[in-house]
Amino acid sequence: MSAKKEGANCSNYHHGNLRNTLIIAAAELIEENGSVDFAMIDAARRAGVSSAAPYRHFRDKDALLEAVTQVAFLALTESTRAVAENEEPGTEACIIAVGSNYLAFVTGHPEFYDLMWGDFGLRAIDAENTDVKTTGFYVLVEAVEAWCNAQGLTDYDALELAVKLWGTAHGLACLAMNHHVEKFMPGVEVSTLLASSTRTFLDGLKQDLAN
Repeated sequence: MSAKKEGANCSNYHHGNLRNTLIIAAAELIEENGSVDFAMIDAARRAGVSSAAPYRHFRDKDALLEAVTQVAFLALTESTRAVAENEEPGTEACIIAVGSNYLAFVTGHPEFYDLMWGDFGLRAIDAENTDVKTTGFYVLVEAVEAWCNAQGLTDYDALELAVKLWGTAHGLACLAMNHHVEKFMPGVEVSTLLASSTRTFLDGLKQDLAN
């Protein structure tokens, strides 16, 4: 989600683009510090504006962090949809690719974890009447629904199944970020564990249909 990787630069601030510049500044500070432990004045300095300027767009630091969280979810959604579009709809490979992308995103941006999956994340999704069906999670729901239809599993709730698969990916991401996987299973790729767990889960559903 790095603003720098996307070519953004706070030194390129232009009049009328202060809001976006401050969001980029805050994201860069979070990446550099590994936490949200910065002050509004730090974001203002990074953006090259006065200490009072941020308050034209954000009532306080929490509002700025909510905006950063929305951008993080947007980045996750865009990457997830791009991955899904490169796979054949209705396939196991598509579901695994979406899950692997989520795993890579979360473990690749640990400094944004608490923002995205804590209270700020909930508020960011609710802010400005954001349609939750535009979030990356619903890309997974769509992939699961397509797979169920392809397998003839029309009695299953794709949303419920997606939540269970998401729980597996999220749990593995947490274990990976805290180095627990490498401690107990040295040399094992977390993405490999996710793929095998997903296949086992989907195979179980197909077995239910066969019975």
